[in-house]
Amino acid sequence: MAALTTPSGGVQALTLAPERGSTIRIRSRQVNGCKVCTGSGRSKLCSTYLEVKDNDSVTVAFDCSRPEDVFSVEIVRNIECTTKSCNSHIVLADSGPLALAGFNRRFSWNLKSAKAFEIDFSDGGLRQIKVTDRCPDGHSYTLQAFQATGGVVIGKYCRVGRIANVQILNQGDFSVDIPAGEKLQRAQFDVHLGDEIKSLARITLMLPKGTSSLELLSPNYPESFPDDDVMEWYFEVPNKHKVAVRLERLTEPVCLKKNTAVEYHNRARGAVVVGLAAPQPEQRQGNFTLTLRNCEMDRRRSGSSGLAVRLLVSSSSETFPVSCNVDVGELGVDSLRVKKMRPTSQCEMKVNSVLKEEVTLTSKADVSFQDCLPEDVQITAETTIVCRHLKDCPKTASRLVIPLLPACFPAPLSNMTWTVSPPHQATVELTSPQGYMRQSFPDQPCNDSVVINLEEELGTIGQFCPQGAIQKIQIHHCNVTVTVSHTGGKNLSEHVMSALIKEEISERYIVTVSPKRNTPVFLATPGWPSGMQDDSTISWIVSVPEKMEAHLMFFHLSQPKCHTRHTNIKVLQIGHREEVYSRREDEEADSEITVPGSFYLNMSNCRPERGHFSVITKITLQDSISRLLSIVLSVVAVLLVIFIIVLIVVCVVIRKKKKKLSHQVSIYNPNGTSFLPGHNGFPETREDDDHVYTSIEDTLVYTHLLRKGKEIDIYGETDTYRPFTGRTEACKPPPAPRGDDQGLVDNVIYQTDGQSEVEHSPNLGPRLEPEGGN
Repeated sequence: MAALTTPSGGVQALTLAPERGSTIRIRSRQVNGCKVCTGSGRSKLCSTYLEVKDNDSVTVAFDCSRPEDVFSVEIVRNIECTTKSCNSHIVLADSGPLALAGFNRRFSWNLKSAKAFEIDFSDGGLRQIKVTDRCPDGHSYTLQAFQATGGVVIGKYCRVGRIANVQILNQGDFSVDIPAGEKLQRAQFDVHLGDEIKSLARITLMLPKGTSSLELLSPNYPESFPDDDVMEWYFEVPNKHKVAVRLERLTEPVCLKKNTAVEYHNRARGAVVVGLAAPQPEQRQGNFTLTLRNCEMDRRRSGSSGLAVRLLVSSSSETFPVSCNVDVGELGVDSLRVKKMRPTSQCEMKVNSVLKEEVTLTSKADVSFQDCLPEDVQITAETTIVCRHLKDCPKTASRLVIPLLPACFPAPLSNMTWTVSPPHQATVELTSPQGYMRQSFPDQPCNDSVVINLEEELGTIGQFCPQGAIQKIQIHHCNVTVTVSHTGGKNLSEHVMSALIKEEISERYIVTVSPKRNTPVFLATPGWPSGMQDDSTISWIVSVPEKMEAHLMFFHLSQPKCHTRHTNIKVLQIGHREEVYSRREDEEADSEITVPGSFYLNMSNCRPERGHFSVITKITLQDSISRLLSIVLSVVAVLLVIFIIVLIVVCVVIRKKKKKLSHQVSIYNPNGTSFLPGHNGFPETREDDDHVYTSIEDTLVYTHLLRKGKEIDIYGETDTYRPFTGRTEACKPPPAPRGDDQGLVDNVIYQTDGQSEVEHSPNLGPRLEPEGGN
């Protein structure tokens, strides 16, 4: 069906041939970057999305070395139901191309029916999870219903649960998502014609005997349930059992028409309608249907968030205890502690037939619960990871996985604690299976997800959540306690962290951080807000992408009065020796700095006399100023070159025009030498030529003579030159000869022999007697 080859140049090539009735879609998670291409030469087409339909054989190539990190693959099939039957079932079989196994994959089935279709999950069942959660086996299942207004996510699910079947009106989609490298688990879900339903979807759940609890979410949770729509859940309840329903995390819309409500239907009492904020009635009459009804919402008004709700459903026997045999060793923990939380409740807990209010199990035991609701008990587990010598420690990280409790327990695991005990001169390294973590603060909680508390022998390190910018945390030579809990109270059953014991590090703590663009990262000193341990150090290694810089802000800074040593905050750019920033507790600290690249943020505490050292650092990535400056300088340089070129062209054109317009004018020289324009300078004459003027202003030569001539009525009003007939002592050389037809013209230079530069003055000696004019 497909083959993956690597031609020269490192470009990944893939030949796709979808099976009959299926379509392969390849889409990128990035807007820009790596592309998938088909064809070659001029017919080559590249895009971030490609669709290959059945019976087509297409060779595609990726223009990057690791397309698995950028693209995901979806294999789509269609199932249609007539008025009598459906033409196929949902068969999970990893028959797709082996070359696609390295990509994140989704297997989808589009289902259509004239009325409703039903998918049967009775073999093992499903349980609902939040959209952001993951399943232990890596397989997550999603159901969607399609309406005229668009798609509605019915829910996201994992295998093994109480959901037996789902009916969806008219048209929908069922999909399975698996991560890269995971093999699709074989299974089959039968598809049938459904009943006539008047709701968006109808989900059937089969509750077990004894005590149990489960969580359900409204469609599109945590977004709004569709406008003026209905959702149904049908519960099959064992005999002599009661069911309690609680609505949590409720957001209600602003209604224009009708009202939001919850309806309970059973054969014994008929229908009971209850408001969403009102206490929900306990169900004691067997099977029943719970209907969630939305109103016609006013979404134009600000603050109207729509309808979203979480339903907690718990069932228990009214008369008979639920017993089970528990083997703590098989659960992978050292101890299991069960404590009764409400003394006034009817809950009874027995261990080996002895009534208990609290018990700690460390081996095999017979445990029974009667009339115990999830809120009646608290269940915690503990285990220890010990290594005496570094050479004997595991070379691979230990997976910190929360065990799944037996179904007989009335409540899920509240929290799980691991104690990692390294040998002397060793380090505990903690990483998240999701890749990154973030630090939790009172104003930035973990948003109804897992909460990870890290502690050491001397105090708390901090509280963390999955999905952030912190890549790993290293703690030097001390017992580290990792406690994982859920704020939502649902079952903890996932791989939440990995622990590895390594060689010792130079600091007390080292935290590796990889910020992302447009997402600020908040980092607090260990033990915040109480302060760091005395004489302890921490180093954050912060990676900054190329052509970007980090903007650091320090706030909530608390400095002690030191008894010995000093507190210090230092920033050192990686690969440089000179510090970017350094401040002690007795120096005024800057609130903001900018670092042009990856850097170390090092902090150390003193031994305080009073007070404590704590600070929160906010890191935000932004475009590098040097990059912006280089862009500006490049633009200015280009404009300057263009300006110089234009200037040169203009000068050349003007010079050529002047040459064409200029006349050849002979210059009179009283020494008897004439020359024409175009010769390079005046010709050289005898040595006594230094008395000749290099230039004479016209106003000094003519103006005063004209003015004086006019005063004695010799010159007329016309602006003409009249030659002299006589000469004075100041004019020794005779006038230059000229023909009778040669008139005086402008631009002729008149010089006198023996006149020096000092004589270049308006004072020309005694008044000259002019000759008659022309």
